[in-house]
Amino acid sequence: MKKIFLYVILLSVFGMTSCSDFLTIDPVGSVTESTLLTKDGVNMVITGMYARLNNTNYFEGTLSNYVYGDVMGGSANKGSAFSDQPAFTSLETYSILSDNSYLNTKWVSCYDGVFRANVVIYMADQIKDELSASPGQTKDFYTETIAQARFMRAFWHFEAIKLFGAAVPYVDSYDPKNVNPLISNMDESKSNYIFIWDKVEADLQYAYDNLPDVWTTDRGRINKWAAAGLLAKVMLYHSSPYNGKNGTVNKWSEIKTLLETIIANGKDNSGKKFQLAKTYEELWVAGKSDWTGESVLDIQMAISGTQTNTNTIMGSAHIGLSGALGSGGWGFYCPSYEMANSHIVDADGLPLLDGSYQKLPTLSHFEGNLVKTDLTVYTDPRLDLSVGRMQTPYWDWAIPTSVDGWIREASNCGPYLNKKSIPKKADKGSLSVSTSAASSAKNYHLIRYADVLLWYAEVLIETGDLATARTYINQVRSRAANWYLGATDASMTPTTSSYVLDDKVNGKTGVNAAGNYRIGLWPETQFATKEGAIAALRFERKVELAMEGQRWYDLVRWGIAGPELNNYIQYEKEYLNKYRASVYLNDWVMMPIPITQILIMQGVLVQNGVWKDR
Repeated sequence: MKKIFLYVILLSVFGMTSCSDFLTIDPVGSVTESTLLTKDGVNMVITGMYARLNNTNYFEGTLSNYVYGDVMGGSANKGSAFSDQPAFTSLETYSILSDNSYLNTKWVSCYDGVFRANVVIYMADQIKDELSASPGQTKDFYTETIAQARFMRAFWHFEAIKLFGAAVPYVDSYDPKNVNPLISNMDESKSNYIFIWDKVEADLQYAYDNLPDVWTTDRGRINKWAAAGLLAKVMLYHSSPYNGKNGTVNKWSEIKTLLETIIANGKDNSGKKFQLAKTYEELWVAGKSDWTGESVLDIQMAISGTQTNTNTIMGSAHIGLSGALGSGGWGFYCPSYEMANSHIVDADGLPLLDGSYQKLPTLSHFEGNLVKTDLTVYTDPRLDLSVGRMQTPYWDWAIPTSVDGWIREASNCGPYLNKKSIPKKADKGSLSVSTSAASSAKNYHLIRYADVLLWYAEVLIETGDLATARTYINQVRSRAANWYLGATDASMTPTTSSYVLDDKVNGKTGVNAAGNYRIGLWPETQFATKEGAIAALRFERKVELAMEGQRWYDLVRWGIAGPELNNYIQYEKEYLNKYRASVYLNDWVMMPIPITQILIMQGVLVQNGVWKDR
């Protein structure tokens, strides 16, 4: 029997729409050279390659990764109705099987991205001499084309690595005359897995070496500093423990050098040197979020007519609230009880690292149809941007109090609302589609400069410089003191509040706050030992990057997903019955390779080691 391999799977699943989506043509091999084998033709395919960063598979394949990073990571509940999207519920409650349709869609999405990148490389190679004579920004057009494509090829392979582990197929070519490449994730003896870390890093190194500092036009393109940022992230994951399950090695000193170069020289496509945005809020406000200097790797968003799916990478109706915004959403993506309470701080404005925040009353609770929120409890001010709380202003929409119009099914969602991805009411028209619940022109941040600073702190801890690590973590905490949610928004009826921001970073008090906030800096004593420094770093990432699709990936690479998520389950099931039988196994540092892919590839692809015998 003739074996069917990876590209054939993609072509059959997408009906060749992998190309025709953005070229409105049949497969590359059937198109005349006069149509495509030109600089303009290559540019068309480059556009299609970038377009894959946004897709309508916003349940399973979206780059927000909120299904995996946030819901599986304990930062959020699925929301909606319990009966809605059972494959999603099985991931949320850790009833994970290899036939999960979400995992299969994510797999196909990743390798479709690889496919598009390889098509760009193939086409550029056909007319290399012509393209090499065409000047680009800093190098010839051909070299810059290959660099962009190799970045995207690495990007999508890394998306697969993060979820399924590094023993996944690495696809480095496309040939329309041979679309059946033999691709296995094991050596010829079928006794050892082939880990693809080094190949992904080589692609990113090429991109870093050959992309321009900035693109003066087409600012949504990848520049060399975005490539450097992703290379640092891949190397960081490559060095992480993963409980010894993922072919990792120690690259901390190499990462340290690269991050120091990024911190010293990195810039975005506006030419602005990488820096923290002045406030945490402006990162999530359309019209302000794009060029703050904090965007290392963004998905550029824009409003285009009445189209909704392309104006948010999560699916506009999907994460929209159930009607309170005037357009009706499906009510998915609710911050968890545990995530909200994680923002409770002590008298010094520091997180409760001993876990005692779980022993305190929840910040919000139900009283019939109403939600009561205790605003007297001091919290990190970042809470009210990551989490929408009742009885506090929800952007400029309203001050919600009841579940009506805000929460679709309270027993499956809890009392909290997602907020970072939702537009302001004032955005409607030019910065948001008026008929869509969550459409917004604000960019989606895949890598922020705060992320880079926290990576650097992590590397410093691993290489023994605990004191300097503290200064970088405190840079992130210092910025958190520059904003707090006011009691009212300009569009609402003014009221007076007795709540404050107790800013221990700058030694001052902010008044008329929506709730009580407090923020302070990590003291030297917390960094007296490596264990204390790691605890501070990990909690800072939890709060700073809350609801940004990161948490599960951090937990598994650190090798602590088992204890952390079982602790989360014990806490959350006190409020949400769906977790009553949930258990997270310690060796689940990756998800199973979809059984559909293994069966289609007829023995060429082998299940990863964590799931092989299940």
